[in-house]
Amino acid sequence: MSEDKPAETVESTPAEANAIPNGKGHEPGEEITASAKTPPAEDGGKETVANSAQNASPHRTENAEANLPESQEFLSGAEDKKTTRFTDFEGKTSFGMSVFNLGNAIMGSGILGLAYAMANTGVILFLVLLTVVAGLSSYSIHLLLKCSGIVGIRAYEQLGYRAFGTPGKMAAGIAITLQNIGAMSSYLYIVKYEFPLVIQAFLRVDKPAGEWYMNGNYLVIIVSVAVILPLALMKQLGYLGYTSGFSLSCMVFFLISVIYKKFNTPCPFVDFAHNSTASVMNVTDPGGEDNPACIPKMANLNSQTAYTIPILAFAFVCHPEVLPIYTELRNATKKKMQHVANISIAVMYGMYFLAALFGYLTFYGEVEAELLHTYSRIDPYDTLILCVRVAVLTAVTLTVPIVLFPVRRAIQQMMFPNKTFYWPRHIAIAFVLLTFINLLVIFAPNILGIFGVIGATSAPCLIFIFPAVFYIRIVPKEEEPLRSTPKILAACFAGIGFLFMIMSLSFIIIDWTSGTSKASSGH
Repeated sequence: MSEDKPAETVESTPAEANAIPNGKGHEPGEEITASAKTPPAEDGGKETVANSAQNASPHRTENAEANLPESQEFLSGAEDKKTTRFTDFEGKTSFGMSVFNLGNAIMGSGILGLAYAMANTGVILFLVLLTVVAGLSSYSIHLLLKCSGIVGIRAYEQLGYRAFGTPGKMAAGIAITLQNIGAMSSYLYIVKYEFPLVIQAFLRVDKPAGEWYMNGNYLVIIVSVAVILPLALMKQLGYLGYTSGFSLSCMVFFLISVIYKKFNTPCPFVDFAHNSTASVMNVTDPGGEDNPACIPKMANLNSQTAYTIPILAFAFVCHPEVLPIYTELRNATKKKMQHVANISIAVMYGMYFLAALFGYLTFYGEVEAELLHTYSRIDPYDTLILCVRVAVLTAVTLTVPIVLFPVRRAIQQMMFPNKTFYWPRHIAIAFVLLTFINLLVIFAPNILGIFGVIGATSAPCLIFIFPAVFYIRIVPKEEEPLRSTPKILAACFAGIGFLFMIMSLSFIIIDWTSGTSKASSGH
């Protein structure tokens, strides 16, 4: 991060602000065409992007500084160039690194629940659902990028404001807050559940006697205060990018280990508690393959199948991070950013499917909602699995501060839209969020409940509904009439989102009320 870069940026501000509505000096023909059709035209060549972007909005005067405070550290506009805060990172990221960053935004603890999802859908049905959700995620990113290019806004909340005024901004902000709180909760739940097992394995303690350092609730609080809070207090999200490579490499190690363990685990496996030598003796048992419990199901429907779509939707949510990454992309165009998104989704699609497949083929019907816990039933002192646990714990811990930043930005946009950066507020929001999430994690039933409910509500909004309705409202009727094919497709896309939400919530509620849900009880 060189210190002299902002000066160069400021020098070019007038030309860029005049040339292109989004304040970016790249390929003018691509994004200016649609904007030119949106009346009225820019009044004074050097007006801020916030005004020119909202020129067709009846709410044009609200939030003249809406993008100035926290969002300025994620997003770029002409006004950003004059009050330089995050321009060190704007427009400097290579194509490959952008793929890496977005892939890291997609990759999360959802990967630990996919083997369980496959066990309850079957291999073929899971593959079909995974393919459909990945394709729909790519299409929704296309809608977001199209909206962003037309109005020159690169904040999800501000797209909502541009489309529906304050209610749209609030809806987007609330959805991002819920989604990312769900994600952080799931990450910290892994810390709560796995960290004690790691310490137990290191100390070779078979039956803990209630020691405080093996209590997951205490460990979550310690990790939050010692690691997550200091990182979350950093002023700029870009500095946290240095941890993303390490996080992703930890998840790759997890995947390789899952594949390796498939070929070194007998079927059916025997619990370590029942017979500590069975796992060694049964490895050479040729009769294991004939056991009906060791035959993978190609299609399977049961009460737990209702969780599959929410878990998959949760696993592909990266939409709050798409626009900031677009802002940071070097020589950014919609086409280039779409390529970044497609490659990132394709890579994560492959990792998700392999992790789910080999996790399922290791345990079949015995696989649990949290994959790593199932391995400890075979041998809690397995060195490889112990290393995997440490790697996953490291990855999810380092991801929490990154996920917290968009929540803080959303709260800033909703509650303090006209306030500039203020350290006490910056710190207070992070502290309150982490306190709330810790309480949620300590008292939440288990990880499936978090995946199910959050995935069934905010994920469909962020992936399906909001991009589609924003697209319908923002793209000018002169360019695409309401009955044009793109807008009809967008309307259908929003309908799919509503359908997913209603079906998933209905199944989950029925499942809970029937008393058969694994989400309503501990492992």
